[in-house]
Amino acid sequence: MRKNLYLIIILFSFSSCYTYQVKKQVVAATDSKQESKKNTAPVNTASMAMQNTKAESQILNAPQAPVPINVQETLAPNKKFKINVDGKSYKIIVDKWESDSLVAHPISNPKKILKFHKNQINAEKIAEKRFSQPIADIITVTAYAGIGVLIWSLIR
Repeated sequence: MRKNLYLIIILFSFSSCYTYQVKKQVVAATDSKQESKKNTAPVNTASMAMQNTKAESQILNAPQAPVPINVQETLAPNKKFKINVDGKSYKIIVDKWESDSLVAHPISNPKKILKFHKNQINAEKIAEKRFSQPIADIITVTAYAGIGVLIWSLIR
């Protein structure tokens, strides 16, 4: 029992509260609903209401395309990212942008310089390194439970 507890505590001490998370894409809200209200003349309120409901139902039923991601704005300098280039995954720190090329270095090897064209980078799979509150909470609760069990075993 003690060996398993020590193993669990050691494994949690090596885990990190930081994870790579992909930003959620914003769905483009079409303004045609507002435009249809502005462009219709108030000739008949009943027909106007029917036209608005038709336009709203078409907007709700139409598939909404996500806003295209601008790779240059997403990959900011001096931040850590996990990118996918030509099917290969890289964990990088962005150095700078030189026109359409990204200049970065791998997290594990700061002396190596990587260059990627913005069209090579898969914009949908750009993941930024962020603090993960749920993982931090799990580690904290486990550490407190381990300390409690340790104190209980010393007293007993």
